[in-house]
Amino acid sequence: MRIVFMGTPDFAVPCLERLVKDFEVVAVVTQPDRPKGRKRELTPSPVKVTAIKHKIPVFQPEKLRDSTELEQVIQLNPDLIVTAAYGQILPKKLLDTPPYGCINVHASLLPKYRGGAPIHRAIINGEKETGVTIMYMAEKLDAGDMLSRVVVPIEETDTVGSLHNKLSEVGARLLMDTIPKLIKGEVIPVPQDHSLATFAPNIKREDEWIDWDVPVQAIFNQVRGLNPWPVAYTTLQGEIIKIWWGEAIQSSLRGEPGEIIMISEEGMDVATKDGQFRVLQLQPAGKRKMSIEEYVRGAGSAIVKGMKLGT
Repeated sequence: MRIVFMGTPDFAVPCLERLVKDFEVVAVVTQPDRPKGRKRELTPSPVKVTAIKHKIPVFQPEKLRDSTELEQVIQLNPDLIVTAAYGQILPKKLLDTPPYGCINVHASLLPKYRGGAPIHRAIINGEKETGVTIMYMAEKLDAGDMLSRVVVPIEETDTVGSLHNKLSEVGARLLMDTIPKLIKGEVIPVPQDHSLATFAPNIKREDEWIDWDVPVQAIFNQVRGLNPWPVAYTTLQGEIIKIWWGEAIQSSLRGEPGEIIMISEEGMDVATKDGQFRVLQLQPAGKRKMSIEEYVRGAGSAIVKGMKLGT
């Protein structure tokens, strides 16, 4: 079984590692190296790093369609192409190449949360469960027939980081369970009910801004749904403050949305539309992430009750 693997971020690495153990991975296709960090140094994707470790040839076309790399991949005559968070829709010419098709590992229970940020959006929307779906690739985004799927609960304490790690491991195991059945013809593809499809677009800067005039549960979901990347933020007297963690609390204190109604080393309680959100971990602009205890100790009397976040 000759397999071409296509993927880019950390999420895809467990899949590639499992494939290398049981199959012949003849090539890896991933996104080009991108500038990263303060020095903007060109950095390879996690999948490229893994491929190099296993001495697998790597292709990195900016756009796969009509590229020379596309022809090179086709000439490899793969039996199966596996994708996981690759970042591009595959052209029909490639979809038609492998005899066992092109299959994708997607981090949601399709047809819900098609698109590039299914893990973020599931938590932000307050879902109680998500999962992984293995499906045939199609010319439309995440719209192919489903081969297998597994449900994963979303815990109240889950962040994007923790759920990402769970789903990437679950996805790798599901992939390795599905491929042998696919080879034996034991998998019956199930068409998606497109009328039930929802979309999970990539996170934009405006998604990171905390609107305090919404229910406290929505703010809690937003904070954990953006942790550890890109992290929700607010402002205080014009300065950006990233909010890493907090909790919804019950209190008799009331205030205008965004108003600091209590501040101590236990937390910074902020009024919302229907309750209070206690900020427990934050990051002022230009500083490291810190606990509220460290923040209060450093800010001293500069932060007082009655100040308003989001200003």
